[in-house]
Amino acid sequence: MVQFASPSRSQSPSGASSAGEPRRTKKSKGKDGSSNKKKRPSAADDQDGDDTKASGNDTSVRQNAERRSSMSKPARDFRDQPEPTPKKKKRKTSTSSAAVPEPAIAPTPEEAGETSTRSPSPLIDFDGLSRPSRGTRERLDESPEQKELRMEKMKGAVRTLLECIGEDPDREGLLATPERYAKAMLFFTKGYQENVRDIVNGAIFQEGHNEMVIVKDIEVFSMCEHHLVPFNGKMHIGYIPSNAVIGISKLPRIAELFARRLQIQERLTKEVAHAIMEVLKPQGVAVVMESSHLCMVMRGVEKTTTSTITSCVLGCFERKEKTRNEFLSLIGVNRR
Repeated sequence: MVQFASPSRSQSPSGASSAGEPRRTKKSKGKDGSSNKKKRPSAADDQDGDDTKASGNDTSVRQNAERRSSMSKPARDFRDQPEPTPKKKKRKTSTSSAAVPEPAIAPTPEEAGETSTRSPSPLIDFDGLSRPSRGTRERLDESPEQKELRMEKMKGAVRTLLECIGEDPDREGLLATPERYAKAMLFFTKGYQENVRDIVNGAIFQEGHNEMVIVKDIEVFSMCEHHLVPFNGKMHIGYIPSNAVIGISKLPRIAELFARRLQIQERLTKEVAHAIMEVLKPQGVAVVMESSHLCMVMRGVEKTTTSTITSCVLGCFERKEKTRNEFLSLIGVNRR
């Protein structure tokens, strides 16, 4: 038994050494060159597996990317904010701002030397004009002779309209109608000749006030750009200042400026909110408008009791639900 035990013991280390030697040789071979031969098929196999995994991951990533792109805008509730990706947004904005030097070219009109009261906005240009076109510039800079030509052109157009609807423009009741209508249209759209800078006129005061300021029940009259028919209603404007307040009368004047243009209610509400936000730079701005459209009352569905309510909330009004609810309860939109 000792003989069997001794050779078995001797064989066991030898067997272990023999078992270890091929392992060492495999490791050495792996270090020398045989490992490359073995790794190449394994790498290929791994690549095949990785490709299949990557393809599946790519599809899932693409799906996730597509889903995330639809949630790029922040939610109204501050608890439902999207995933924080500030780095990507900062990089995109930095690259876009660095690569595109257009904003530096934009403020280069005749009044480039003057300091504008607003930041670059897709709604309002440096003069405080919304959607400025060649016609608005010509109307601002026209001479008295050009003004007379404009009036004659408008009177001729109104006379043509009267003839087309079957009326006699030469009868007593319609003789002065073309001129009256032309003057009325110029008054309805006088906002094209005004800008925010002249209306504010430096009426911003540092008072250290940081509580909500609301001006409600502002009567607004505007012209629907789809049918050239009036719509009227009330606008409620509220803001929370960051130490600076604006003259209370300036808020209805800003609303009047944008209302005296061809408008739709959604755009009008947004333009007033953005103008106050850019001029005053408060903590937040909220604008709610409720109006009745004659294009829906006098024609179309002819629903006389309907009213349209639009809102635009910026800053803390958009982030904080309590602040937004306080504004809505104070203006009493839901009270009937």
